Amino acid sequence: MENKPWLKHYPPQVSPHLDYPDAPLTHLLYTAVKDFPQQTVTIFFGAKLTYAKLWQEVNQFASALASLGVKKGDRVALMMPNCPQAVIAYFGALLIGAVVVQNNPLYVERELEFQLQDSGAETIVALDALHPRILKVMPNTPLKHAIFTGLQEYMPFPINWVYMQRMKKDGKSLDVPTAPGVLRWKDFLRLGHGEPPEVEVKPEDLALLQYTGGTTGVPKGAMLTHRNLMANTYQVMTWMLDGKRGHEKMLCALPFFHVYGMTVAMNVGIALAAELIILPKFEVKMALETIKKYQPSFFPGAPTMYVGIINFPDVARYKISSIRSCISGSAALPLEVQQTFERLTGGKLVEGYGLSESSPVTHCNPLVDSLRRNGTIGLPMPDTEVKIVDPNTQEELPVGEVGELAVKGPQVMAGYWNRPEATASALKEGWLYTGDIAQMSADGYFSIVDRKKDIIIAGGFNIYPREVEEVLYQHPAIQEVAVTGVADTYRGETVKAYLVLKPGQEASTEEIIKFSRSKLAAYKVPRQIEFRKELPKTIIGKVLKRQLQEEEKEKTKRP
Repeated sequence: MENKPWLKHYPPQVSPHLDYPDAPLTHLLYTAVKDFPQQTVTIFFGAKLTYAKLWQEVNQFASALASLGVKKGDRVALMMPNCPQAVIAYFGALLIGAVVVQNNPLYVERELEFQLQDSGAETIVALDALHPRILKVMPNTPLKHAIFTGLQEYMPFPINWVYMQRMKKDGKSLDVPTAPGVLRWKDFLRLGHGEPPEVEVKPEDLALLQYTGGTTGVPKGAMLTHRNLMANTYQVMTWMLDGKRGHEKMLCALPFFHVYGMTVAMNVGIALAAELIILPKFEVKMALETIKKYQPSFFPGAPTMYVGIINFPDVARYKISSIRSCISGSAALPLEVQQTFERLTGGKLVEGYGLSESSPVTHCNPLVDSLRRNGTIGLPMPDTEVKIVDPNTQEELPVGEVGELAVKGPQVMAGYWNRPEATASALKEGWLYTGDIAQMSADGYFSIVDRKKDIIIAGGFNIYPREVEEVLYQHPAIQEVAVTGVADTYRGETVKAYLVLKPGQEASTEEIIKFSRSKLAAYKVPRQIEFRKELPKTIIGKVLKRQLQEEEKEKTKRP
């Protein structure tokens, strides 16, 4: 307990030692099917599948993959937004021991080609509207088979017809040309005859290649095993204290192709035998209408999602009080956002933390008012060791010191795919060195100070963008903010803030700087302010600070 002060703050229902099945991840789905066969598992624009029906299609998919020659250890790429097919393909590939490779549907040809070449995937399952991109890179990659499916295939009538007309109007062709190795979803499933071959899949076998690092360098495939994913699913599920198996509804707005949505929404949802209310992408009005209609109890998300909801006009008209628990990740959760969202729903919204290399969750605030600490990432998950180290020497630092966060636990990856040097740098004796700068309080709560690479050094002072962002979020006119360092001939770097104002609000540069001066030391105050209609973000809402920095560099090059 002396070197783990966080344990004394665990909710009484949570054991520090995790108990989870030492089995392949498909055990989650198999058990839910066995216990709740007629329970609804997916709701997609009103169309429903039961657990029994989903299991049937997962087996058919696995059998069809085997008929194409896919074997244990082969990589199967997925490239689609949230839809029932994403769940079917994910568990179907895992069922025969294949390794899933998640691809962002927004990838351009260069990004997709790199990831397919690096992973060695010979099969891809993708959205039909993406076929021009995939067929173009196919000759330059190991791909032998491309299976295309459309969102309309699992939509009810007439929504499917409306969707197809809209796609046609937008100039997006859903007609996949005939070519060697190219199959439509329904034709592919017909290749599955009977039960799939029995394949021994062990907990230590590789389940997923989750690519990461694309915003800070060359993407690397984090190798996550069945045990990694199973452990993290149970760590999160254990933390959701009042989750009742077979009775919950999970709003799946986070993309399944991102490790956060895959674990916290899909895998945890399946483990709870919950209904997965699936949104192909997050749009505020659609999300509110979906919440009103289907009354989800859990809503994992990113801060930008909660920001969008609380600032939506007439949000009070929508019944969103069914939401009991929300875990926010991918970026810092502003206190004002948390408090406003909780007032609207009556539920709990807490901040957590994780990264692709840890399946992803390592920390979370307890969903108990007396135990959570606003402004922190909370406590380590069960069976998770944590320490703060000197970023240069990697020596452990005393409590209260600021340093690099290192974690160890059953959710930590096996390494990076074909990257022995990167693996050796990130993993040492089971410890994952995260690259995030953090601090542990005397009672065991952790706070992320900032990314190691995002620290601004101005006039010799270390400035953490997150601290400045937290202050700016307190300004009543500001809806979103991103702070970065920009080149400065005198200070080396200086602080710049990019701001998005709330609808109908106004603010001047002078007003923002004056506000900042009242709450920050002089050297931390933003010297430059840029107002924007929106900030560049990833698909899950993380602000792309590197893109903002690249834009600044381009500006300095102009005559």
